[in-house]
Amino acid sequence: MAEALDLEIAFDEALTHVERLLATDMKTSDGASARPQLEKLEGELKSQRVRALKRGTIDREWFQKTLRWVVEWVPDTDLTLIASLGRIVRSAPPALS
Repeated sequence: MAEALDLEIAFDEALTHVERLLATDMKTSDGASARPQLEKLEGELKSQRVRALKRGTIDREWFQKTLRWVVEWVPDTDLTLIASLGRIVRSAPPALS
């Protein structure tokens, strides 16, 4: 039960971080508005949160793909977004094989 709560909290913290970045008009590493990327990430986090809580773990393939995508556009000066995503994977129990 504690693992499910940790997973839920990690997703909620990542979503809160995305909302904060949307409010501050974050820029991508090339200087463009990050709003489209952040809105897409927000939608994916909400969807994956529901799925992860049902399954009890995250979709690791989704996570890896998403993390690679975020690294492409997040500026080097704001790696806290990547850290918030890392909390999700660290809080997830290992998938059953």
